[in-house]
Amino acid sequence: MRYLKFGKLDWEASALGFGAMRLPLTDRNPANVDEPESIRMIRYAIDHGVNYVDTAYLYHEGRGEPTVGRALQHGYREKVKLATKLPFWLISSFKDCDRILNEQLERLQTDKIDFYLLHGMNKEWWPRLRDLGVLRWAEGAMAAGHIGYLGFSFHDDFEVFKEIVDGYDNWTLCQIQYNYMDIAHQAGIQGLKYAAEKGLAVVIMEPLRGGQLGKEPPAEVAKLWASAQRKRTPAEWALQWVWNHPEVSLVLSGMTAMEHVVENVAIANRSGPGTLTKDDLSLIDRVREAYRKLSPVPCTNCGYCMPCPQGVQIPHIFELYNDAIIYNDRYNPRFTYLMQLQDGQRADQCAECKECMVICPQHIDIPKWLQKAHALLGPKPKPPPTDKGS
Repeated sequence: MRYLKFGKLDWEASALGFGAMRLPLTDRNPANVDEPESIRMIRYAIDHGVNYVDTAYLYHEGRGEPTVGRALQHGYREKVKLATKLPFWLISSFKDCDRILNEQLERLQTDKIDFYLLHGMNKEWWPRLRDLGVLRWAEGAMAAGHIGYLGFSFHDDFEVFKEIVDGYDNWTLCQIQYNYMDIAHQAGIQGLKYAAEKGLAVVIMEPLRGGQLGKEPPAEVAKLWASAQRKRTPAEWALQWVWNHPEVSLVLSGMTAMEHVVENVAIANRSGPGTLTKDDLSLIDRVREAYRKLSPVPCTNCGYCMPCPQGVQIPHIFELYNDAIIYNDRYNPRFTYLMQLQDGQRADQCAECKECMVICPQHIDIPKWLQKAHALLGPKPKPPPTDKGS
């Protein structure tokens, strides 16, 4: 296993971290974790050099942390740094913070969480938690020995990311989404470089975009990968691209099967900055463009259509719709559409006023595509009741 400097700490992290957000299931219910297989996978990763395990309060509807806690028994806890997260949506006072942290310590069967992250910070929740005094509470928990170091995971744009990094002097780490398709998405490469320059360890999530970049690619992309002199799987191309950045401290992978663990551990062993050649990087640039050309909606995310008078999040919806088509993946975009967008922000709120069409530089028939997006990503209609007669 390769090990990388972890920010300012005198500790090196394994290049690969085990992300416990997508553990194997016994059926389609995310709460029904296949615990024996999950434990086997986590322990295999640790036995092969992984020394960082990441989970969160809400993963697998609250079953993720207990599973990780049981996996780290019998000496495994001492071999890793453990990370979990504070669920902001359940916090309104210090009492809530204490209650949740104590519950997490019990679930994880430990007396200390090495890295504690404020979960999913954005422009709405960061000021709320900051003004509530959660940073002061966390410092108390660190002084008491229940938390080792403080960080945050992030989902918003670069300016918000910069504000959060600069808003507290004692961050140790941040966790951002980054992959070869999302160079300028959310914190992006600007955030990666900015945090590293500030001395923060940068943990990467979604290096495979929720598995989209690791699956069988469309024909246009497969042809490009086949042209490479050195053959790699789509997953390895994506992972090596992230590890090629010297600012990256650790890459999390949410692995759902033992073969993913075995493959990713092997890939991590041959990772590092400088692994990819100029020709490799040029090929990945062409793959990125090939994926983008598959987008059915020619939206460039310029934002001219915003704000929508009805509150519809037009560019974000088109991004989710394009992702569903490009990667032949309905699950992840639909989950984001239903769980992260509020009722008034979804495509079904479009009043067809067509104000957006007048100023759209791409001349997109926005109402038509919003209808298509909601039909694909929105709640599925319930079947009509059957009349059984009397």
